[in-house]
Amino acid sequence: MTTQEIADRLVDMCRHGKTEAAKEELFAPGIISIEPREGILAKETKGMDAIRKKAELFISMVDNFYGDIISDTIVAGDYFSISWTSDLKMKGEPRQTNSELCVYKTSGGKIVSEQFFY
Repeated sequence: MTTQEIADRLVDMCRHGKTEAAKEELFAPGIISIEPREGILAKETKGMDAIRKKAELFISMVDNFYGDIISDTIVAGDYFSISWTSDLKMKGEPRQTNSELCVYKTSGGKIVSEQFFY
């Protein structure tokens, strides 16, 4: 798959609520995920097993998802980006809207890294 095909597939699956299935299909086994800072979620997560645990931890902290807005992709070479806005309520917190920029790198037909800015 080309970077554009991977980007389009990720966005399509995520827009249809299949985010975890998209990771299983599109992420390389050695994927690296980078958050903007260390916190409840680690600053850097490596490998699919760790990515699955990271997702489980995040989902366990959410009371309710009200919806997402995921932009179309911007592709440049082996990289693509999307903006992702989530309307949600975290446990013990008021309902909030979170916006982030997600930047992905591809290689060999898979996503090899993701980095989030928020």
